[in-house]
Amino acid sequence: MAVMTLGTARALRLHADDNLLVARHALAPGDRLADGPTVAEAVLPGHKIVARDIGAGETLVRGGLPIGRAALALRAGTRLRPSDLRADLAPGAFRFPPPREGLAPPAGATFQGYLREDGRVGTRNTVGVIVVGNCGATAARQAADWFDEDRLAAFPNVDAVVPYIHEIGCGMEMTGEPMDLLRRTLSGFIRHPNTAGAVVIALGCERNNLRSFLEQEGLAVGERLQTVTIQEVGGIRRAVEAAKGMVERMLPAANAARRQAVPASRLVLGLQGATPDGFCGLSANPALGVAVDLLLAAGGTTILSETPELLPLGDSLLARAASPAIAAALRERLDWWHGYGRGRDTAVNGALDEAQAAAGLASALEKAQDGALKAGHAPISAVRRYAERVEGPGLVFMDTPDYEPVSVTGQIAGGATLVAMTTGRGTAFGSQPAPTVKIAASSEAFARLAEDTDLDAGPVLDGLLGVEAMGARVFEALLRHASGEPTKGEIEGMGLNEFVPWPVGVLA
Repeated sequence: MAVMTLGTARALRLHADDNLLVARHALAPGDRLADGPTVAEAVLPGHKIVARDIGAGETLVRGGLPIGRAALALRAGTRLRPSDLRADLAPGAFRFPPPREGLAPPAGATFQGYLREDGRVGTRNTVGVIVVGNCGATAARQAADWFDEDRLAAFPNVDAVVPYIHEIGCGMEMTGEPMDLLRRTLSGFIRHPNTAGAVVIALGCERNNLRSFLEQEGLAVGERLQTVTIQEVGGIRRAVEAAKGMVERMLPAANAARRQAVPASRLVLGLQGATPDGFCGLSANPALGVAVDLLLAAGGTTILSETPELLPLGDSLLARAASPAIAAALRERLDWWHGYGRGRDTAVNGALDEAQAAAGLASALEKAQDGALKAGHAPISAVRRYAERVEGPGLVFMDTPDYEPVSVTGQIAGGATLVAMTTGRGTAFGSQPAPTVKIAASSEAFARLAEDTDLDAGPVLDGLLGVEAMGARVFEALLRHASGEPTKGEIEGMGLNEFVPWPVGVLA
């Protein structure tokens, strides 16, 4: 995307071919634009303005990319509304930009991580208390909460004891994809490089049977993994005491872990977007895309997800696959979603919600294009189902819903050791044991939620930084947070309630 006139302009023309402008600030009827028409009606920041008279059926272009076709004749200076667009673009109308040339990370880029026995590298050092089903939730919460800051003071290298509580595990199918999905999510957190040890709590009669879970996932009880069954030990109180004792015995070994310098190639980064607006595709998303390209150039691994958001890209997304086999695997996932969401009022069927439209997004295709910018320019090197272990290096596609807690849970289960999330309107999301670094698309959004947000990409909109310079800043911040610098979410205590395995099955 060639940015043409960012800076002090009141409306932004992103590409010479654009017939739409983006309002940088609120505009009133009669305002004259230096690079466009006279404004015909009130336009909010982030919304699009028709740059010239456009005939019905003509392709609408923003940032050099088509976002739809005009459903009716549009007059110059008016605000573009979602109802003004049709989604019936010709196949192949959208093309991803070519890879960047000459983009390289700083020589010797490293972070301070925890080298684990299996060769993976962690960014945090935690002990988890995990339930196979919701029946163990109270015991897990009480056991983990006992290890507050004072009780962990003697173990300065342990970041936290984290409860992983969810709503399923019982009343669900005992075989098939729903149970497999839950089990690989739980085992992914147990095996995670940010998890130094784990205690698994069961009631004893869950459909997600403890013994079957351990056997299916190849997990063996030992120094790093212990289990408690409430019905066997005699109730909640005794289960809590047993779990606390197990955690206490794990803490010395966990505390013995030390950070060491490792190459940036050892980082596994999950990519996310939350509360998108009309600015995300101009600043935060492409800046994160630059950071992703830098990480991949260093040999790292990134995970692109949120399948429903990307569905409107269709064959253009498949064309990004590194091989026909990868394209076929990606096609299978896209087709599954089309069937899964058929007839429902969801993003799967191209429905923007009211908040997205109010924030300046005009079409599901525009939202998809903006979302894809987070992933930079590399080809998709592998496709993984939800919570499957990710093997890098490269850009890996993991199939997940858009909903952030569910999507991030799958990415972390797959091995993401850090998550980068762009946001247009702000988000209160956080994650454990892999923290989320949040990037605001505008300085206004950053100022409103400064206590919750880590980076401000607004300087790109204001012409103070180019996208590549902002991307380099994001890359440096990711390495700092991977090295242990707390994110705003960690400081605010976010992430303790956002462990949400995908409840894809039937509950009864």
